[in-house]
Amino acid sequence: MLHQIRTTAARAGETLAGDAIGACALIVMLIGALFLPAFL
Repeated sequence: MLHQIRTTAARAGETLAGDAIGACALIVMLIGALFLPAFL
């Protein structure tokens, strides 16, 4: 199973990094939206 994950990660490469950046951006926006009402 670990071999399959490594193989998939090696093939994905740049796409995987872009997806990770997008996921982090979504998490930051979610946290910001949840805390925004506290400041209004």
